[in-house]
Amino acid sequence: MAGFMKEFRDFAVKGNVVDMAVGIIIGGAFTLIVKSLVGDMLNPLIGLLIGGVDFSNFFFVLKEGAQAAPYVSLEAARDAGAVTLNYGLFINAIISFALVALAVFVLIRQINKLKKEAEEAPEEITDKDCPYCLSKVPLAATRCGHCTSELAPVAPVEAA
Repeated sequence: MAGFMKEFRDFAVKGNVVDMAVGIIIGGAFTLIVKSLVGDMLNPLIGLLIGGVDFSNFFFVLKEGAQAAPYVSLEAARDAGAVTLNYGLFINAIISFALVALAVFVLIRQINKLKKEAEEAPEEITDKDCPYCLSKVPLAATRCGHCTSELAPVAPVEAA
């Protein structure tokens, strides 16, 4: 049992698990922002363009409630106990998903671009080979630390 607990502890404190937990928390908060963007900003604008209609009030009544239809809003239908098919809320969910997917795509694309730039960056040269014993010595060295041969000094090369 002690081996299992040690293995679990090692798994739980690895960087990947912690990174994943942080990502999930930030993703949840980001989802709330996108839902607000869709529900409070985009849907009113789209509704205005199509005649002032609110997507969240697009629904079909499957079964009337205590109060007879027509219902002026989804909330009124729910208050009356009607069974509704809420396709407007589904449209909102599709728009929210598309925006979240787009934002994640742009974020991952930028991260990959930064990784690629870091991989392509030239490595800084910090040492040279001694021509006599072929040992690595610092660029500024004037004598090999291994064979004590005199070397010509080389100025450090700065990355462009």
